[in-house]
Amino acid sequence: MDNTILALHQVSKVYYGQDVETHAISNISLNIKAGDYLAITGPSGSGKSTLLSVLGLLEEITSGSYCIQGVETRSLDADTQAELRNLHIGFVFQSFNLLDGLTVFDNVALPLHYREPILTAQEIEQRVIRALTQVEMSHRANHKPSQLSGGQQQRVAIARALAGEPSILLVDEPTGNLDSKNGDAVMALLNSLNEQGVTICMVTHDTRYAGYAKQQIQLLDGVLVSKSKVSHSAHLSEVM
Repeated sequence: MDNTILALHQVSKVYYGQDVETHAISNISLNIKAGDYLAITGPSGSGKSTLLSVLGLLEEITSGSYCIQGVETRSLDADTQAELRNLHIGFVFQSFNLLDGLTVFDNVALPLHYREPILTAQEIEQRVIRALTQVEMSHRANHKPSQLSGGQQQRVAIARALAGEPSILLVDEPTGNLDSKNGDAVMALLNSLNEQGVTICMVTHDTRYAGYAKQQIQLLDGVLVSKSKVSHSAHLSEVM
């Protein structure tokens, strides 16, 4: 049985300016299977964020093939892509992107109100509580984001992504706005979630945190220059 979640074949993304073409990523081929934990690494400007945006259907590809759970995405209209994204992909951003006017509970619940088919209020509540419990933030459900530390806000952002029960989490520099202590705690949480079966694809510039992943790919000037499996226990001992 094929458990591939995301499959890219010879994918390129080109941005066209008035007098210049920028090849952000070039001929990337990549398969991510259920249970994987992949770190995308590389220097600034190497194409990491573009690749993550392509994986999240936030950017259209210029050439190649991209399938999510066996569905080819290039031929889909924007609404169908949005439905596919909402169903299969959970996003975790560096800047948390929580709404200050909403409670933690309502922030986590917000994307669920746009699901198809429509979820009942009871289903939404169950999913939110389950997700907050997974990240050990259920006791903060009625707080506002401004009442939380940065590390706690990132946990809530992870819960928001988990509540949709996605096929994969796409995580963009999750420790970028955190000090080392909170960064370590968030990375330990992601590692625990992966051990529970959550599939993760993470962009990070931090080589220590890339060591949490089971696999790493390195980009340079938009090209995939290396793939490697990580000796997980060895790297974890370095970052703990």
